[in-house]
Amino acid sequence: MYQKKMLFTLSAMAAALLLAGCADKLVIASHARLTTLDPVTSTAYVTRSHGYMVYDTLFALDEELRQRPQMVEKWTSSSDLKTWHFQLREGLQWHDGQPVTAEDCVASLQRWGKRDGAGQQLFQNISSISVDDAQRFTIVLKEADVSIIRTLAKVSVNVPFMMPKRLAQADAFSPITEAVGSGPFIYRPERTTADKVVYVRNPNYKPRHDVQSQAAGAKIPGVEVVEWRYYPSQQEAVQKLIGGKVDYVESPSTQLVSLMEGNADITVASTDPLGNVAMARFNHQQAPFNNPGVRRAVLMAMQQDAYMSAALGDARYWRNCYSVFPCGTPLANEAGSEIMKRGDLQAARQALKDAGYDGTPVVVLNPTDTPVMAAFTQVTVELLKELGMTVQVRDMDWATLLEQRERRDSVADGGWSIFHTWWNAVDLSDTSSIAFSGDPQSGWYGWAEDAELEQLRAAAARADGAQKVALAERIQQRLWDIGAFGVLGQFFEPVAFRSDLQGITAPMQFYWGVSRSEE
Repeated sequence: MYQKKMLFTLSAMAAALLLAGCADKLVIASHARLTTLDPVTSTAYVTRSHGYMVYDTLFALDEELRQRPQMVEKWTSSSDLKTWHFQLREGLQWHDGQPVTAEDCVASLQRWGKRDGAGQQLFQNISSISVDDAQRFTIVLKEADVSIIRTLAKVSVNVPFMMPKRLAQADAFSPITEAVGSGPFIYRPERTTADKVVYVRNPNYKPRHDVQSQAAGAKIPGVEVVEWRYYPSQQEAVQKLIGGKVDYVESPSTQLVSLMEGNADITVASTDPLGNVAMARFNHQQAPFNNPGVRRAVLMAMQQDAYMSAALGDARYWRNCYSVFPCGTPLANEAGSEIMKRGDLQAARQALKDAGYDGTPVVVLNPTDTPVMAAFTQVTVELLKELGMTVQVRDMDWATLLEQRERRDSVADGGWSIFHTWWNAVDLSDTSSIAFSGDPQSGWYGWAEDAELEQLRAAAARADGAQKVALAERIQQRLWDIGAFGVLGQFFEPVAFRSDLQGITAPMQFYWGVSRSEE
């Protein structure tokens, strides 16, 4: 049994260390190499974590999931909940020394609204968004929406981070290559290499006066420098932690936990009770998975036990879950999930034949540096071969996969057929998730195309209570009907860190508040 330790937020001692001029450094073994600096164009969690170091948000959620103002000082709405006025806090400035303005924030929201699922649905309901003066802007809605503040407080991918207008005006489908925000840390490209990313404390950051809680409140840095290190081998990352060269390992393999058990200097903790959802994502725009019958045939053969056992091993770290909305979340259901429960190889072979599969190669992207996803890949590859499909595996690291999955080329021209990934459960807990999109232009990688699905998601965006639950079931049924993706199970990876660290948060880690305790 791995050690469980109570998690706690930034203490007064961390603030005292900073005020005393502590020039400490925190070294993180990141789960992936940071290759994309743009948290709008990428759903990669390493890019989201980078965003939280550099940028700030208009609103945020605290540890009790209450929405709280962050860059906003105050806001008001009209009685019909259609007109919303926002005023920024005084004294905010970008890392380049320029003041933060309402014009910057409007441009940031507009760019974010083109890529994020919740942002897309919000902007479908926006009649106008306008700048009133340097500190104020107004959003006018077509229909009343009491949840607009919660949408702007979105805590995970894609987070509505604010950035300067000159960056926010960039094409939403082309990643920016600068990282200039107004957050508690400054990205230092001149100190950054392929496997090391460096952030230094922002001396001009103006924190809020309220207590830090999750993504909200006063973001007071606990150290002067945060350094991310990428290690291709998790074994190496864990050994660096044991040797005191690394302070925090984001995603240690469950098979390595035994190396750290019983070590008083290391804490292994479970930080997310909902965990992650494993997913196999098809390319809907390229053969053979442009055929929904082929996609559904593969789903019929998948068995969650096989995926979870191969990737996680110990049953303490995973569970079967046959809902596209994670088990343990309000919209979880099993509508249409029989297809994922079958695990019937013979029936799948017949379904594949009936769908007209003609031997077209299936190109599988395999991130060899991520053991969990590499294990998912291996299970799928063997399964596809058993079904009689032609399979080609392309080995690469996760950072390269993030680039490759953006390619819409045909398989013959370097495109792909399927890749595996996982989502934090919170990111799939609402119908607005970009993973559920049926829009091939603005949707997620794999580019599902289904007008009925988009109509259902649009209706769900305006619904609540029992109506929302009913629509979630219809959305799930439609996702299974078109074979949008495979859900491979729900799992719970631990984190590991030096035991003298404080400021550890859950379910996501915000590194600005982590510091070392005094003995």
